Amino acid sequence: MSPDAANSASAPPSDKTVYQNEDPAYRVFVDTLSYLDPDEIALIVEAYRFSEQAHQGQQRLSGEPYITHPLAVAGALAEWRMDAQAIVAALLHDVMEDTAVSKAEITARFGKQVADLVDGLSKLEKIEFQSYQDAQAENFRKMLMAMARDLRIVLIKLADRLHNLQTMAHVRPDKRRRVARETLEIYVPIATRLGLNNISRQLQDLSFKQIYPLRFRVLTRAIKAVRGNRRELLGKILDGIRSKLAEANIEAGVFGREKSLYSIYRKMVDKHLSFSQVLDIYGFRIIVKDIPSCYLALGALHSRYKPVPGKFKDYIAIPKGNGYQSLHTTLIGPYGTPIEIQIRTQSMHHLAEEGIASHWLYKDSEESGANLQVKMHKWLQSLLELQSSAGDSSEFLEHVKVDLFPDEVYVFTPKGKILALPRGATVIDFAYAVHTDIGHRCVAARIDHELIPLSAELANGNQVDIITAPHASPNPAWLTYVKTGRARSKIRQFLKAIQQDGSSALGESMLNQELQTLGVTPSAIPVAVWDQVIRDSGKKSRRELFSDIGLGRSLAGVLAHRLAAQDEVPQTDPAVSKPLVIRGSEGVVIQLASCCKPIPGDPIIGLLRKGQGLRIHTHACQTARKSRSSEPQNWIHVEWEPAPGQLFDVRIRVTAKNVRGVLGRVATGISQAGVNIEHVSMDEKTLGLYTELHFLVQVSGRPQLALLMRGLRRISDVVRIVREQE
Repeated sequence: MSPDAANSASAPPSDKTVYQNEDPAYRVFVDTLSYLDPDEIALIVEAYRFSEQAHQGQQRLSGEPYITHPLAVAGALAEWRMDAQAIVAALLHDVMEDTAVSKAEITARFGKQVADLVDGLSKLEKIEFQSYQDAQAENFRKMLMAMARDLRIVLIKLADRLHNLQTMAHVRPDKRRRVARETLEIYVPIATRLGLNNISRQLQDLSFKQIYPLRFRVLTRAIKAVRGNRRELLGKILDGIRSKLAEANIEAGVFGREKSLYSIYRKMVDKHLSFSQVLDIYGFRIIVKDIPSCYLALGALHSRYKPVPGKFKDYIAIPKGNGYQSLHTTLIGPYGTPIEIQIRTQSMHHLAEEGIASHWLYKDSEESGANLQVKMHKWLQSLLELQSSAGDSSEFLEHVKVDLFPDEVYVFTPKGKILALPRGATVIDFAYAVHTDIGHRCVAARIDHELIPLSAELANGNQVDIITAPHASPNPAWLTYVKTGRARSKIRQFLKAIQQDGSSALGESMLNQELQTLGVTPSAIPVAVWDQVIRDSGKKSRRELFSDIGLGRSLAGVLAHRLAAQDEVPQTDPAVSKPLVIRGSEGVVIQLASCCKPIPGDPIIGLLRKGQGLRIHTHACQTARKSRSSEPQNWIHVEWEPAPGQLFDVRIRVTAKNVRGVLGRVATGISQAGVNIEHVSMDEKTLGLYTELHFLVQVSGRPQLALLMRGLRRISDVVRIVREQE
């Protein structure tokens, strides 16, 4: 920064300095800065000049100078009474992205904190991505990570998005719709999660207008018509509420509120209603002085109008995850009209409308602001956890989207602690919300003292007790029904670690097999040779090399020849190549193919596919035959361990006479053979003399299966037994 610039940034601004720009928007903006110190206003004025110069010659699609956009964003932050650094960052938020200004230049002129804020807001334009979706996912990841470090970043970003939506008249229709959908999918939930209900409603309505302009216009006209028709009814309800509260000596402000266009539209779509059927377009808000008055007002109104059962919610005793507090009730008003009522204190109202921004807006509500800061800090810490465990930006964004939606259920631990989870959350989600180790080790659960499956969805008020076992571990099937990003992330993280362990062991076995065929004893390879091969491969350890082989990313034969070619490696006579020995219980890296379900005793072969590990098929499998001709290099010889010591699933089809009790007799025969039945079904189409029964049973191998089939053939009503392998 030059001495002149330093002096101008630190000296108190005179009226001439501040108002030398005659643009009315600029003058209004400067007027809103009166809550700041003079030297802070001077810094903001300097940032405005810097931004104006950087964007010199640039125009928006409307033809306006580009500086009008950052000025509008900074103006929104000034209305929230944000600090000077945030407003400076808002004025500069596009200079790194759209001009030649660097982060170092911003740091030198306005300080490191401002530069970090601007950097967190800048997109990653200089990096090439596979697709627009990948680029957006990475941009959101960067923004959310920056937000976890400094909440001001997301407030600037929301103000930026709001102004962009307000000024899209000259943008291509397809881009308008894309930006609007992105807003509804990401930015609206973020605003809601942070308690910014006012800006959330504006973003929703503006996005709705861009995606469905005709529907927006029709609904707008319909609401204007209804507003006139219902004026008398609304006045009557307002008078009734005010008189009842006055009778009860409750000081309160009573206000009518109109629902947003988008919320009315969503209600029509979700509940398949016409506009005339949406009766609760209007609601009423009651602001009282303290919490006891909230409950007194509720009692007074319930004595005047009948409450609708099941429609009362106490968000004061149990606040929402974003800090929102209020009493909600629905009453039956005059002429059977449903009336939605919200009752809250003034500080609750500040928090409900402005959310995290109320921390800057209302210094008098310190207690609620502190609570909100704690809640937001916990959520932001969870973002950092998700980031550390997510594989890529798309996966991270997928996790975050789940946690952005505000509809929640509140459940209790056995000790009475309340946990807020997304609606639809399961027992598994609850277990991971308590602790990662509880999630990893859970095997069963009790809801309100009754045993329930782990996939059961939770409801408000449930008391959940998790049952764990020391050697239990996550099941990949859990990913199909968990709802929270935390649970999904932790399960995937665990499975990846297990996969790496399994793939490393498989890869080592495959490499040892190849080395022995080349006459190399694996244990005789010097450490120096291993280190050299690891460096040449760009890996960090032998484990990574083995894991790549086990997952099919590299070939065991290639690495074996590289090792054998080293002068320091002693060699003997080549050994006869032996098949790879498997047990069938190795885990996610070695899996038995579901098409043919091989069991010990079946001749088997392994298919190694990149990133998927080894899949074991029978020699007779039709799926394997097709693939062996097209990709012979991916098949390896495998054989069963002599005594694997576990049970394997087998499908059998039994054709039997269609007589009473035949299913029971066949099931008894299976049980007498010492075989467990996993599943049974019957063909509904096979009417007449015969019926076909399909069983999924568990056997130790082919000998037990042969014994079972011989026993079933002795049943007089059984005509034919076939093992199903496709």
